[in-house]
Amino acid sequence: MAYSPLLQKLIDALRYLPGVGPKSAQRMAFHLLERNREGALVLAAALHDAVQGIGHCERCRMFTDDKLCVICANAKRDASIVCVVETPVDVHAIENATGFHGQYFVLMGHLSPLDGIGPEELGLGQLQKRLDEGRVTELILATNPTVEGEATAHYLAEIAQRRGIRATRIAHGVPIGGELEFIDGGTLSHAFTGRQEVR
Repeated sequence: MAYSPLLQKLIDALRYLPGVGPKSAQRMAFHLLERNREGALVLAAALHDAVQGIGHCERCRMFTDDKLCVICANAKRDASIVCVVETPVDVHAIENATGFHGQYFVLMGHLSPLDGIGPEELGLGQLQKRLDEGRVTELILATNPTVEGEATAHYLAEIAQRRGIRATRIAHGVPIGGELEFIDGGTLSHAFTGRQEVR
């Protein structure tokens, strides 16, 4: 069945969300139009404001609407320990499951040459400048335990070791092939506590 151009445009737009196929997008569009037009306007305004107003922290690349995110702006956090993660969701998972009081660096991905994602796309120049400041004594590598995550961790360990900075890797209590946002808090906490030196 053909829909009106505006309805089809809404359905197509909803498919930008992860895990949303044609049927789910259609269901969401119909729900918003049939039962919750006011909610649809709130959603549209929130999306617009977020896209226009949220950028990246100048220090760690986390999402923020200020120059520094709340973690980097917190003087009580230990700036000598930096945990490197792939995504902002990973920061949230670690904050909720561990007692970590250091700072972060968010790669916004992992090394993937076939997809055109190299060191520049991950902000590694920015990370190296931060390491060169001389305050960081340990770099915790908390990339996902996937092939790409392991390769990224190895690359980061070499960067740290060239500067005489201790590089540790979170323990492999996290299942191989898993992603941090889907790991239960107990497993993630155990893996984080049992991190080891990368050799």
